[in-house]
Amino acid sequence: MAKDEFVSLPQSNSDCSTDISTDISTDISIDVNTLICDPRHHNGAVSPPIYQSSLFTFNSYEEMLSRFRGDTEHALYSRVDNPTVRVFEQKIAQLERAEDAIAFSSGMGAISNAILSQVQSGDKILCIKHVYPDTYRFLMGLCRRFSIEVEFVDGGDLNAIETALVGAKVFYLESPNSWMMQQQHLCAIAKLAKAQQVTTIIDNSWASPLFQKPLTLGIDIVLHSASKYISGHSDTVAGIIASSKANMDVIRQQVSPYLGAKLSANEAWLLTRGLRTLKLRMDQHQRSCLTVIEKLQQCPQVTAIYHPAVNPSSCDSLQGFGSLFSFKLKEGLEVAAFCNALQIFQLGVSWGGYESLVIPAEAVVNQQAQFNSAKDFGVSSRLIRLYIGLEDVDDLCSDIQQALVAAQAH
Repeated sequence: MAKDEFVSLPQSNSDCSTDISTDISTDISIDVNTLICDPRHHNGAVSPPIYQSSLFTFNSYEEMLSRFRGDTEHALYSRVDNPTVRVFEQKIAQLERAEDAIAFSSGMGAISNAILSQVQSGDKILCIKHVYPDTYRFLMGLCRRFSIEVEFVDGGDLNAIETALVGAKVFYLESPNSWMMQQQHLCAIAKLAKAQQVTTIIDNSWASPLFQKPLTLGIDIVLHSASKYISGHSDTVAGIIASSKANMDVIRQQVSPYLGAKLSANEAWLLTRGLRTLKLRMDQHQRSCLTVIEKLQQCPQVTAIYHPAVNPSSCDSLQGFGSLFSFKLKEGLEVAAFCNALQIFQLGVSWGGYESLVIPAEAVVNQQAQFNSAKDFGVSSRLIRLYIGLEDVDDLCSDIQQALVAAQAH
C-alpha cells in the first residue's frame, strides 16, 4: 500500500481544554508519582499488603454502628469493600482525574454496572457501531429483555449523533474501538450530550489512563477492561469504573453490591503491581507499534491499516498510541496461511500483556452467538487484528514479513 503520512505524537486540541492541567509532560510526571506506594501507609512495606479476608471486624458496638450509618469507611465485607482493592481504585481515580473509582472482577462487570446504574425500563441507550462484541450482546440480549431501547449510531457522524441523542438516557462510547479503531470527537459529543442531559460512558481500554483522559474532556463515566494494559501481564481478569463521587455513589450503593462482580484482593494487588510499569510499557508498546505499522505500509500484500496514527481524528484526544490495530490483507492471499505461518505472534483474544497476538476477523464474524456486532455492522473477513507486545520489534517485523510471504505462496 502507499505510505501514508504519519502523525508523531498527538497534541491536545485547544477545543478540548478544561480547567484541569493539559500539559502533557506535567500530566505524565503526576501519573508516575501516582503509581508509587507510600510505605508510611503500610508499616514501611514498599508493596501494599493483600487483605485476603472475606470480612472485617469492629472494636466496639459504637464503631460498628458508625460504619452502618455511613459515618466511617471501615471495611465491612469484601464483596462491598476491601483495603487492597481500595488502593487500586484510588490509583485509577487519580490517573483518570476522577473523584472515585470502583473495581470489578471483569471488564464486563464494569460495563454492566456503569450502564445499569444509569438506566431503567423504558429508557433509551445510544451506542456507537463496532462496539466491543460482548458489550453489543449485553445491550441486545439483556438490556432489551428489560424493555430498554437500544439504538446504534456512526460514532464519527456528529449530525447523526445529535439527532439520535434525542430521548436517550445514556450514550455509550469506545474511542478508539477495538476492531476498526474508529475515534469519536469526545469534546463535541460531550457538549451535545450535556445539552440534552444524556450521560456519556466510554470504554477507554485501548488508550489506557495514560494516553487518554475522557473525564477532562467532558465525558461523564470512564471504564476499562483492566485485564488489558493496566494489568500488563495477562494474569488477571478485571474491570474498573471512574467518575464523579455522585455517579460512583449510585453504583456503590445501588448496583455493584447486588450484581456481585467485585474484584478480589489478590487480583487487585496484581493490578497495582502492573500500574508501576504502566508508563514504561505503554511507551514501548507505542514505539514498537509505530515501527510495525511503518513496515506494513510498505508491504504490497496490505491494502489498508486501521490505527489512529494512520487515520488521525480532527479532534485528537489521544496523548499517545496503543498497540492494537487492524489491517486488511490483499485479495487472493489466504488469511489462514498468514496466521498459521506466524512464529512469534500467537492466536488469541484480548491484548495488553507481554505477548504479541493475532486474531482474524473471520473468526469473530463466524462466532456462534445470538448477537454478532462484527456481522451486523460489516467487518471484512480479510481484516486481521494485531496486538504488538513487548518482544523485540525487529523480530516481530520479521515474523510478519515471512507470514505475508507464506500467505502469498498459497
